[in-house]
Order: sequence, then C-alpha cells, then structure tokens
Amino acid sequence: MKQKDNTLLEIHDLSVSFSMYEHGLLQKDLQVISDLHLSVYPGEVIAVAGSSGSGKSLLASAILGILPGNATVRGHLHYKGQELTAKRQRKLRGTEIALVPQSVAFLDPLMKVGAQADGHRRPKPVEKRKGIFGRLGLPEKTEQLYPFQLSGGMARRVLVSAALITDAQLIIADEPTPGMGLKQALEALRLFREMADEGKAVILITHDIDLAFEFADKVAVFYAGTTVETALAADFKSGPDALRHPYSKALWRALPQNGFLPLEGFQPNAQSLPEGCLFAPRCPDKTSRCTAAVPPVRQVRGGEVRCYYGA
Repeated sequence: MKQKDNTLLEIHDLSVSFSMYEHGLLQKDLQVISDLHLSVYPGEVIAVAGSSGSGKSLLASAILGILPGNATVRGHLHYKGQELTAKRQRKLRGTEIALVPQSVAFLDPLMKVGAQADGHRRPKPVEKRKGIFGRLGLPEKTEQLYPFQLSGGMARRVLVSAALITDAQLIIADEPTPGMGLKQALEALRLFREMADEGKAVILITHDIDLAFEFADKVAVFYAGTTVETALAADFKSGPDALRHPYSKALWRALPQNGFLPLEGFQPNAQSLPEGCLFAPRCPDKTSRCTAAVPPVRQVRGGEVRCYYGA
C-alpha cells in the first residue's frame, strides 16, 4: 500500500443523510451513505463499482459539495492533507477537481459545445480541445453545434473533453462511457490513464467494470452506501480466490465471461437497512457475529475489506 502522506484524497467514516418529510410536518433523516472509506493517490485510476443505489454518484457529489440543501455530510474529507470545507470545495470545483457528470443535461442548451468545453479559461485552450475532440472521434464541426444536435454518445464525449481540458489534479468521471461506441469508450479511458500516468488521479465510477479492469490500478466495491472492499484491479482479473469480500466474489461471478451467475436477494434500500453487516442477508457464509455489529475495515493481503471473515 502507498504511504498515507502521499494521499491526494482521503475519505474516512463518511456518512450522508437527507432530511425528509414523512407525514405532515414530521421529519426523518434517511442515511444513504454510512462509514464509507476511500483513499486516492496521485498517479492512479481507481474504479468505483457496485450496483445502482450503492452510493457511487452521491460520493461524487459529496466530494464536490454539490449535494442538495437537505443533505447532511459527516465524517472526514481531506484533499492534499487539508479538510474539504464548503469554501474549499467551491474554490477547487472545476479547477483542481473536475467532474464528468453522468447526465448530458449538464450541457447548456443555449451554448455551442466548443465554447462550453473551452470554459472561461484565458487564453482559450482551442488547440488542446481540438486534439481531445479528435481523439474521441468528434468531427471538427462539432464545436459549432448545440447540445440538441448531438447524439447521446457525442454529448458524453464532449463532457469528457471539457473535464480533460482543465488542469485538474483529480477527475471524477461518473459513468462517462455509456452511449459511446467501444472504440470511443476505450479512447476515453486511455485519456484518463494518461492523466494518471502524468501524476494526476481519476475516480472512475462505472458499470463497465470489464473495461475498467484494463485501465484502473484499484477497484473500490460499494454496497448499500458503504465500501466493502478495495483491491488491486489485478485481483479482479485473477478471479474470486484473489478477492476478499463475498460480494466482490459474487460481482466477479456475475460478469458474462465468468458465468453470468446471479446473486439471490436484493441490495437493501436506505429505509430498511439490516443490523450489522449490510451484506449479511445475502451472504451464504454469515454467522450471528455478522448480524450483531458492523464489521470494521481491515487490511488483508494488500487490500481492504469490511468483513469479519474476508481473507
């Protein structure tokens, strides 16, 4: 494992809850992320995997400070060794920390996409943008188009370009490849890899984990709003015996090339979380210890696992 003092982004015990109205004026807090851990280092691509609703996109919003007003964030968020306060998030957002948003609705419908990708930087990075557009297969005329004139895949490539044009030290790419052809998706991931090789870092939130394995250094597996394992991408390539958590192993077996085996049961929603280990209701190896208390994060074989028995 890399040394802690080299950490670019350090997240410990992160919890996110939303204040909601139940009946009339009765309010309740709905906790959607709990005790989440993640460390990101310069020079690496870390893929974040997990089923829908596991907290991947909410993590991105929490890092950037763009959660809605009814959200409460607790825990430790540090960037380059300093706390990520709301003031610091505003300062770093779009400069040192850039987002590739999941939704193409982030593009301004009234503005040509070339100008949007260039942003407010002076001098305008026209040549750099043209180079990235070219690598992602966007025709030169794309810069003169409005978002409604783009296909979904083209719009995503514009969003990727806009983030890559910045001088950000950390890019958070939230599902950047859906809608792209395989060639364009691979080129986008190559660009992220090149960024990391230059000493920057990328958090790649993705369902295309087959592709992510080829470009990522590590994979963080989320389940029901928490981190259950962080492992080298090479461990996922090696197979389930190299992994530590039963959910990570089930995720590996569910891939088409590994048998496409489904896992019985469902991920619990935030309103009905079980006691103890959140994966226990679906785990074939659970014991009474698993349902009594939440397992701590442990260092195992060069990775991290939240499981009493992960080895």
